[in-house]
Amino acid sequence: MGSERFSTAARLKAIGQEAHARVYRAAAARRPARRNKLTGRAALLALVLCALVIALAYPMRQYIAQRSDIADQRREAQQAKQKVEELREQKARWQDPEYVRTQARKQLHYVMPGEDGYSVANPTPTAGTSGTRHKSAGSPGDGGGQAAAAAHRPWYANLWDGVDHADAAAPPRR
Repeated sequence: MGSERFSTAARLKAIGQEAHARVYRAAAARRPARRNKLTGRAALLALVLCALVIALAYPMRQYIAQRSDIADQRREAQQAKQKVEELREQKARWQDPEYVRTQARKQLHYVMPGEDGYSVANPTPTAGTSGTRHKSAGSPGDGGGQAAAAAHRPWYANLWDGVDHADAAAPPRR
């Protein structure tokens, strides 16, 4: 008896396991089967999209480059318009006789009849005419110092010195 009971218990356990397996198989059959994520249609769609991207890349690059060129041309045209306006304003100023007189006085040093014109040469001392420069130009005996000293004397003194040197260097007349 004991062996029958054991065999019945084992049979019941086996039947329970079979039932359990059938239930899970039935549930799995009701669920849709898992497919591969990349189907033939998806692969074709991806291929078409890649082809479109490749086909449109060059024309898009050309389009962007042309838009950039157009923007550059517009900027240059705007600059040219501004230059034309400046030149028109300048032309209008030159049409005014008073402006012409002012420019002639300023740039060409013209004076009106009855006026005295004065020109001041080098009104402000520059770095080249400072006292330290002509001292370092040379000693008085080597000629370099004489030229620097002559640059700081009045013009008439240099003129008379030139006449004296020319007279002394001239050969005697016969």
